[in-house]
Amino acid sequence: MVKLAPTIKLNNGQDFPILGLGTWKSKPGEVEQAVKDAIDAGYRHIDGAFIYGNEAEVGNGIRAKIAEGVVKREDIFLTSKLWNTFHRPDLVVDACKKSLKNFGLDYLDLYLIHWPTGYEEGGELFPREADGTVRYSDVDYVDTWKALEKCVELGLVKGIGLSNFNSQQVTRVLEVCKIKPLVNQVECHAHLNQAKLIKFCKERDIVVTAYSPLGSPDRPWAKPGDPMLLEDPKIKAMADKYGKTTAQVVLRYLIQHGTVPVPKSVTKSRIVSNFQVFDFELSPADVAVMDTFDCNGRLVPLNDGKKHKYWPFGIEY
Repeated sequence: MVKLAPTIKLNNGQDFPILGLGTWKSKPGEVEQAVKDAIDAGYRHIDGAFIYGNEAEVGNGIRAKIAEGVVKREDIFLTSKLWNTFHRPDLVVDACKKSLKNFGLDYLDLYLIHWPTGYEEGGELFPREADGTVRYSDVDYVDTWKALEKCVELGLVKGIGLSNFNSQQVTRVLEVCKIKPLVNQVECHAHLNQAKLIKFCKERDIVVTAYSPLGSPDRPWAKPGDPMLLEDPKIKAMADKYGKTTAQVVLRYLIQHGTVPVPKSVTKSRIVSNFQVFDFELSPADVAVMDTFDCNGRLVPLNDGKKHKYWPFGIEY
C-alpha cells in the first residue's frame, strides 16, 4: 500500500496534502509521465497553471491513473491558475473553463489568481511593445477575485486562492470577498523563508504554498555564481546527519516552517525521493540554523511586472 502525504484542512473544509508535485518548467513531453510517476509514489496534490503550457499533458497523466483504478478523481487535489491576460472579470469564467478543457476534467480543487498584475487582454500571453516592455491592464485584482467567486458558484472549482500576493494585497481581497482565499502560493525556500508573510496568512486562516522550494536551480535566468541552496555545506552536513538528501532536508524544513511545498521534477527517482520526507523531523536547533539562511533571496521577481501598480514586491512582505 503506497504511503500518502498527511493533509491539513483548508478554511472551507477541503483536505490539502502537505506536499505536491510542481509542474512549472516541466515540458509537455515529460510532464505526463512525471504525473503518473508522482501518483504511483503517493502524491495526491498536483500544482499546475495555464501559463505553464502543459495542462493537457498533466490531465492525461491524472486521467490515465484514474482509468487504471489507481486513484479516483476525488483522491487528487488539482490546482491551476488564472493568467495575467484574463484578469478582466468577463474573461475569468471562460479562462477557467479553458483550463478544465485542457485537463479533460470537470472541476478544479483550487484556482488561483497567478499574479496581482494584469496584462493587456485579447492577444498574446505576454503582450509587448516594440521595446520589449509588457503592456499592462489596469483591472483591479479585487474585481478579478469577485469573478473567481463565480467559478465556485458555478461548480467549476471547489476553492479559490491567491498567488504572489503581498500582505496588503491579501488584506484588500479579504475586505471585499464573499468567499475567503484558501491559499497564497508564493516563492518560499531557505533563502527567502517568508516568515512574516506566513505568520500574517496563518493568522487569517490562509495556507501558504511554497513554490520553488528547492531554490529553483533550473530557472532559465540563473547566473554562474548564484548561491545554490542544495549545495550549501551546512545543509549537506544535516543531510548526512539524518541520512537524507539535501532536497529532503530543505523540503522537511518548509513543512515544519508551516508551508506546503510543491517541488517540481520530471525525474522519477527525484519525484520518489522528494516524497520521502515524512519519516524524519529536523531538530529545533537545525531549524534555527535553517532560519539563518534567509537573505531575501528572491529568484522569481516578475521583472515584466515591475512598473505595474500592483507589482507585489515593493513592500516588506
